[in-house]
Amino acid sequence: MALSAQQIPRWFNSVKLRSLINAAQLTKRFTRPARTLLHGFSAQPQISSDNCFLQWGFKTYRTSSLWNSSQSTSSSSQENNSAQSSLLPSMNEQSQKTQNISSFDSELFLEELDELPPLSPMQPISEEEAIQIIADPPLPPASFTLQDYVDHSETLQKLVLLGVDLSKIEKHPEAANLLLRLDFEKDIKQMLLFLKDVGIEDNQLGAFLTKNHAIFSEDLENLKIRVAYLHSKNFSKADVAQMVRKAPFLLNFSVERLDNRLGFFQKELELSVKKTRDLIVRLPRLLTGSLEPVKENMKVYRLELGFKHNEIQHMITRIPKMLTANKMKLTETFDFVHNVMSIPHHIIVKFPQVFNARLFKVKERHLFLTYLGRAQYDPVKPNYISLDKLVSIPDEIFCEEIAKASVQDFEKFLKTL
Repeated sequence: MALSAQQIPRWFNSVKLRSLINAAQLTKRFTRPARTLLHGFSAQPQISSDNCFLQWGFKTYRTSSLWNSSQSTSSSSQENNSAQSSLLPSMNEQSQKTQNISSFDSELFLEELDELPPLSPMQPISEEEAIQIIADPPLPPASFTLQDYVDHSETLQKLVLLGVDLSKIEKHPEAANLLLRLDFEKDIKQMLLFLKDVGIEDNQLGAFLTKNHAIFSEDLENLKIRVAYLHSKNFSKADVAQMVRKAPFLLNFSVERLDNRLGFFQKELELSVKKTRDLIVRLPRLLTGSLEPVKENMKVYRLELGFKHNEIQHMITRIPKMLTANKMKLTETFDFVHNVMSIPHHIIVKFPQVFNARLFKVKERHLFLTYLGRAQYDPVKPNYISLDKLVSIPDEIFCEEIAKASVQDFEKFLKTL
């Protein structure tokens, strides 16, 4: 009889299991008759002498019987066996018959499978089968957060383990969509190995990728070419690693842009190759940021603040951030230090870190020293106070060594301002 459409998968799994068992038994040369499977189909193992592959013949029986190798049986079992002999063929008959019809039964079975109607998705199933179905929750069709996709994406899960802050990346829809399309093994793994080779440590990868998630859209070969270019300009491996850590977007720029930037600073500042390289290593965002603040500040130093070209060179090589500092902050700091504190240009040039200090801190300390009668900034006079100490040391040391007063006195004075 033919199997129903629902019974085929169950029957086929059962046949596979029994085929493995019977194959093992044949190798040990034990002969056992077939056992009845689902709805009267029985499988009998046969070994073909032509190709030595295990072949299976199928025969329909109404009952199943297991044969014992022992010859001594009870009288009751003999009666039962004689009664069943009329229903089942003998072992020799079955073996011979199976050898003759094994290929025929196989072809017949395949024909019967072809005649079966295909399974329909609307085919009713039992309640027990329905309970066993486990369906994954569907992906949201649209979302404003990557959190909804983390459980479904191995890529996002591994990026989170690396320390990537997805909440910052999802603020950029294009970057978020890119991550959802990437495969970790194919698209991300090689990029991580490249970054580690450049010099990004394992505990720095998360912060780096959070800032520069756009690097996944860059071609890996182009990134390698840019690193090779920096090496060709005598930037050491340690220099490149430091530059990439400080300016995560550095490798996103083409070789042409990197070359143009290096040429600009060398020409504009009239620095040697070595000093230009040292300047870039200390402030690598000069290669990635806008050039407008740099050009504007160079004009401010020359035209508004009155510094000479060699003085500007000295200050920016000491404090590279002066090239990108806020113009208003520069002018206000210079105005107070030069016009209120009466410190000339040549002394400011020796201590350019004053432009890096917070102006309110400089004002507070100067006013306190003036109140105490110790505001003396001329190096040729006694009790000289350098700009370096004025702006760099903490309050405790300033009060003890410079002002010769207690911290409590300094705090009381600040309340009067």
